[in-house]
Amino acid sequence: MMRLDPFYPILDSAAWLERLVPLGIRLVQLRIKDRPEEVLRADIRTARDLCAAHDCQLVVNDYWRLAIEEGCDFIHLGQEDLDAADLGAIRRAGLKLGVSTHDDGELSRALAVGPDYVALGPVYPTILKKMPWAPQGLERVGEWKRRVGDVPLVGIGGISLERAAGVLAAGADIVSAVTDITLNTDPEARVRAWIAATREYAT
Repeated sequence: MMRLDPFYPILDSAAWLERLVPLGIRLVQLRIKDRPEEVLRADIRTARDLCAAHDCQLVVNDYWRLAIEEGCDFIHLGQEDLDAADLGAIRRAGLKLGVSTHDDGELSRALAVGPDYVALGPVYPTILKKMPWAPQGLERVGEWKRRVGDVPLVGIGGISLERAAGVLAAGADIVSAVTDITLNTDPEARVRAWIAATREYAT
């Protein structure tokens, strides 16, 4: 099973990646919503080339067709995305796959498709988007890790730098950050702090 970097920021534009990836990020998700296809394609291309130049693994959220067409090699799908995605085409194209989960049924479904990582969230209350699920908590992180075994587990949702060590200690292999970076008054300094705090978990 592949080993991914423990620090996994999620960013909503190629412009954010251009600012932050050169600081030493090794794993990043491009998560763009509600933009025209030409904007999506341009941002995916920019992100692809930038990550290749900086030895960073790019994960494209949702847009698996564009990811295939643009030569990307890793996508992330939510449970709703799984309904419409052509998993056969994704696998034939050689793409790695991460899947979101929030409850037992979703975890079983995710594991059935042979994911390259499973994400569990929200671990803590999050302001990123409204969710019907209560915060999962650290005990659930440990339970999920026991169930997924060697599959890397991503903890996501409400995770700040101060909470990251606890999530990793509870069983997550990777911690994902969004607003803790993008809403910070100094995103570059925050990324450097994240890298310093989590790199000890990388092997």
